[in-house]
This record gives sequence, structure tokens and C-alpha cells, in this order.
Amino acid sequence: MNIEDKIIQLREELRQHNYNYYVLDKPTISDYDFDHLLKELQKLEEKHPEYYDANSPTLRVGGEVTKNFATIVHEQRMYSLDNSYSKEDLLDWETRIKKLVDGEVQYTCELKYDGASINLTYEEGALVRAVTRGDGIQGDDVTTNVKTIKSVPLKLKGDYPSKFDIRGEIVLPYEGFRKMNEERLAAGEEPYANPRNTASGSLKLQDSSEVAKRPLDCLLYNLVGDRIQIVSQYESLEKARAWGFKVPGESRLAKSIDEVLEFVNYWDEHRKDLPYETDGVVVKVNNLQQQEELGFTSKAPRWAMAYKFKAEQVATVLKEITYQVGRTGAITPVANLEPVQLAGTVVKRASLHNADQIAKLDVREGDTVFVEKGGEIIPKIVGVDITKRENTSPTVYISVCPECQTALIRKEGEAQHYCPNDLGCFPQVVGRIQHFIARKAMDIEGLGGETVALLVKENLITNYADLYDLKKEQVIPLERMAEKSADNLINGILKSKEIPFERVLFALGIRYVGETVAKKLAKHYKNIDAIIAATEEELVNVEEIGIKIAQSVQEFFSVEAHKELIQRLKNAGVQLEISAEKLAGQTEVLSGKVFVVSGVFEKVSRNELKKLIENNGGKVSSSISSKTSYVVAGANMGPSKLEKATKLGVAIISEDDFLAMV
Repeated sequence: MNIEDKIIQLREELRQHNYNYYVLDKPTISDYDFDHLLKELQKLEEKHPEYYDANSPTLRVGGEVTKNFATIVHEQRMYSLDNSYSKEDLLDWETRIKKLVDGEVQYTCELKYDGASINLTYEEGALVRAVTRGDGIQGDDVTTNVKTIKSVPLKLKGDYPSKFDIRGEIVLPYEGFRKMNEERLAAGEEPYANPRNTASGSLKLQDSSEVAKRPLDCLLYNLVGDRIQIVSQYESLEKARAWGFKVPGESRLAKSIDEVLEFVNYWDEHRKDLPYETDGVVVKVNNLQQQEELGFTSKAPRWAMAYKFKAEQVATVLKEITYQVGRTGAITPVANLEPVQLAGTVVKRASLHNADQIAKLDVREGDTVFVEKGGEIIPKIVGVDITKRENTSPTVYISVCPECQTALIRKEGEAQHYCPNDLGCFPQVVGRIQHFIARKAMDIEGLGGETVALLVKENLITNYADLYDLKKEQVIPLERMAEKSADNLINGILKSKEIPFERVLFALGIRYVGETVAKKLAKHYKNIDAIIAATEEELVNVEEIGIKIAQSVQEFFSVEAHKELIQRLKNAGVQLEISAEKLAGQTEVLSGKVFVVSGVFEKVSRNELKKLIENNGGKVSSSISSKTSYVVAGANMGPSKLEKATKLGVAIISEDDFLAMV
């Protein structure tokens, strides 16, 4: 056997042993023998660098240092999931699903592991990239660190597609977490708070050899990619397992919501027997064609639901109520608590939401309160132990802003109190600029939230338009700001002038104008001047724009100071209209027409077809009604959709018919 063949043989042998140990939990070789084979391979690779392989088992020990993690845009967005907390929630979800798809609906039930979400990309069976979830649109490239995780296959086996993504969670098992904390305590260091945060933090360590020392695991659950010849979610789990991925064996195929609830009830009771943290069950429509039919809302897939286990509850003392001012001026009362352990973390603060919630609970400083952390990042107070109440006074909600002393306002029908001093209240000024620079908005690299606060504090900026007047010599004297950091900041600001109009509109921080609304307004009006000139009636006529949003948009642009900011952004060269290049790909030939897309298509994918509809002025709907103009029918279109379209007299057209229209 020649040297190259020997190296290949050793690599394959070590991969199989690694798979047996870390994925199957069934080792067939001792640690001593494994190490002996690994050292043999290392020696051969050192002597023969011409046979280098980036995915060799010898490279899992890490050693590469990453100072800046590159930002990578996900080819397909990583959505969050809608949550449910009861049988009724699941039944309502099932009712909505059955209105939108034909035929029997089955479900895949999977445990919801509490870790750090990851997207792995494989090409020709080799791991090429690992990217964190980030904001769902883009994340950080942590490939070097993920390669050190033994349960992540660097090379696949079997009949895998030539290119695909697979998604899952990086987790830290309880046992590994316990050992890590024992070592930290022995070294006189603070123990880590909980497995989830420790796993997430591990992915951003600069030295991959440090990551390699941590007993991280990777549990996979979702294949993503075009032309993957798989028909169901359950089949995808089995295929992924066969290719070498660690796919949890607890998943089950359920034929009804009753079977789903059996699965939920069983694991709500037995989850403490698992080696990992879990906080619920993810229920997915099993049939992938039905998943495509159901599609997505702006935030989550319609075909999946996270059922959250009942929240853990603890009692502690409420020491003081303080008030926070958000970037929109909204006031949030915060309960400052006697520190208490809750769901793996030490809780010192909890949200009280608003004045109505305080009054409803009759919560007072000095009370013993019940705190929950169910489905929310921030714990909340859910009740008061009246039996332990002593001499306390009812809570009187503040009437002036705690930051700038401006009198608070509360509009009719709204729960929150607001500080109206948006241009002079420090947390609002900082918050609006922080929103402006965020990833989903202007995505200004080299400028973080702390630096924004420092720039405002030093009177270098008072609004987001001031960013474009900043000079390098002004920022270099700032704390922790070296020449390179200053260059990165200024270059990041300059590069943000290329950000498209719909994201600039979102970045302005108009109340109720989120990403989706900003896209609708940008597409309809094409430029900022047209939006400013629009009447309330005209705004309401835009798809998905209601009276509340229309009034908020008008209110924002009625402020002279806001119009001055817009003019300054224009002068700076920020994109305040849809680019000619983007307009070239859009028409209004389908304006006023509503389409329902159903079935499987040959020439374009379902998503491409929907994009064509929207780019040409049409609207995509998920269900057929009297307002539907056309049903674009592909192969395997559901019989009930066909029947409903026929009954309502809706025109049914083919893929070719549609493409001819555009």
C-alpha cells in the first residue's frame, strides 16, 4: 500500500471510530488504540504535506485563531418558531393548517433542545462552512470552531446530495457542563451560569484549541436545499442519520394532534432523564410538499409550532421598581429582585410590562412575588404572595421620564406610557442610533452599541444623520479606539450608503414600521418623498398598511426635525429611493391581481414563482377566496383547492401560462 492510500485508509478508519463513539455512543475501539491511530496519521501527514486535507480527523484539535468572525448571509433565512403553551393552541394551529392544505396531515415531533442554532453547509460530502443563526438573515462564520466538535461529520457517507445545508443546535450536555464548572471552581474561577449560554459563547472563542477542550455536541434536525429528493421531514431525519449526522432518536411520527399531545406529555415528565437541556417540543407538518404550500409568515414557518413546557416558577422578594426608557420612548417598569435561581440562571430583574399590569397584580415594593421564565428571554412576575405582605404601600406609577424629566403621555387605547422628548432624551437618542446601525437596518460594521453611547455622551453625534459627518480624527481619542478601529468605523459608515432603500426606511425607526412594512412601503412608493407626501387614506390603501401604521408614518414625517434628518441623509448619499437596477427587475403588470400557488413546478421553484408575482406587482395569498384572481397549478395540486377554485369561478392557470404573463 502506498503512502497516499495509507493516509486515506487511516482517515476513513478514524472517522468511523469517531462516528461510533460520538454519534452512536457505541465505541468499538479503546481510547488508547484510537490515540495510537491518530498519532500514526499525524506523523504521516507531517511528512507528506502534499496530501493535506482540511477535513482530516487530525485537525479537530483546533489551534487556528480567529480574531474577527466574518458575517455570512444565509442562502435561506433561518426563521424563529411560533410558540404554543396548551392543547387549545395546538388545536387552533391544526385548524389553520387544514384550511390551507389538502389531504391527511401527519406530524413529526422533535424535542426542542436549548442550545445555539447553527447552519452547516456541505458540498460533495465535505463540511465547507458553519454559520451561527445571527439575526436569521445573516450570522457569523464559526467553521474553525465547529470543526472541533467531534459529533459534526467533516466527511459524509452514503447517497448525500452534492450541496445542501443542515441545521441544528450546538449543545453542552449536563455532565460536561458539571465537569467544566468543577474545574473552574478548583481553579478559583467563577462557575458558568448555564449550559446554553456556555455553548453559545464557546462558538465565539478566538482560539479553536480552547473550543476543542469543551465537550460540545451538535444535534441536527432540518435539511435545507433545492432538489433534495426527500418527501417528508421524518424521512429527512432518517437520511441525515444515515449520512453520518447525530440526529436525536427521540423524534416520532404522529398521525394526529392526539398523538402529538401524547409525545408532549411523555417528554414533559421524562425530559429530566435526558443528557441535554430541553424546553419543549417542536411539531412540524411531516409532508414537505404541504410545508411548501403553507409557506411562511414574516417571522415564522406556518408548518411548524414550538410547544413550550410549563414554565418553572420561583418566589423571591421585590426590592425596588425602576423604569427603563426604550428607543421609541416607551416606558417599561422593571422589578429589581432578591437574586434567585430560575431555569438555570440567576435572576435579578423581571419585567412588569406596564401600569395596567402593576395595578392588576397590585404588586408593591417589599412583596414576595412569583417569577416565571416561560417562552420569554426576560423573566416576568406572574403573582404576589399576599400572605407574606407586611406594611407596604400601593405602587404609584411615575408621571415624568426618569431620564429627562419630561411629562409622560399615554394615548387612548395604548398600554404603554411614553416620553415624547425623542430628540433630547438620552436613551431614546442612543436607542434610535443603535437601531439605525443594526444588522437588519444599515448594518454599519465597526460601530457597536457601546460606541454609539460613547459618541452621544461625548457630544460627537446627537442623531443618526450626524454619523455621516464624523471624521477619523474625532473618534481616535475615544476610549478603546485605535487607528485601525477608527478606520473600520468610518469605512463602515461610508459603506452603509449602499444599503437599499427598504432597509434605510426600516432604519429610520418609525413606530410600527418593521422590516415587512418598510418593504411594502418602499415597493409601493419607490422613494422617500412619495411616502412623505402620501395622505393617510393613500397609505391605508397600501397592502397590509392599517390606520395605526398610516397615522404613525404621517406623525413621524410631520415633525420638522425628522424631515431635516431625511434631507441630511439625502445629502450624505444614503439610498432613499429604489435603485434603477432593482426597478428594472420590477413591473406593475400584475398589479391588483391576487395569486394562489399550489403544487410542484418544473421550470421555477415555488419560491421563485412567488417572487416573480411580487416583483411584477401582484399579491401572493395562501388560501383561495372570492378575491383570488388566479390559481397557478403545478403537479399534485390538492383536490380541495381545485374544487374550491372551480366553485368560486377562479381561473386556474399552468406554470407556462403564468410565465407568459410576466
